[in-house]
Amino acid sequence: MGLDMYLTAKRYVWTFKDEEKPLQDKLNEVMKEEVGGMDFPVKEVSVDAMYWRKANAIHKWFVENCQDGEDNCREYWVGYKQLTELVEQCRLALDQKHKASEILPTQGGFFFGDTDYGEYYYQDLEETVKGLEKVLKLDSSKWDFYYRASW
Repeated sequence: MGLDMYLTAKRYVWTFKDEEKPLQDKLNEVMKEEVGGMDFPVKEVSVDAMYWRKANAIHKWFVENCQDGEDNCREYWVGYKQLTELVEQCRLALDQKHKASEILPTQGGFFFGDTDYGEYYYQDLEETVKGLEKVLKLDSSKWDFYYRASW
């Protein structure tokens, strides 16, 4: 048990755009083989873009900035700009450790992990920056991002 956090990248591929056709064809071919030759067209691709465990400061940020304060284990859309802002906040907290509790405060909760501003906190921030830098290389006109946590 504990706070598990997921950022999912989804791409809608059911389209009539010519540039999407090769991708659609490849995905449909793979799925047709998977389902015994039946033709079930793929409409969306979903990939795990990032995963955190008990990174409660990051979770708190998503709840406040993407979920209108609702902490309810549901999936929420996250904008490209919001992910960029989270990276900036993580970098700022890493650069100004004496102000980290003001920049990205921790949050206690049932199995949410440590609320100290120590090694694990800064490790979570560093991993967030590193992971989201990769995510932000995805074409935001083709991919949508969603955050969900469970505990």
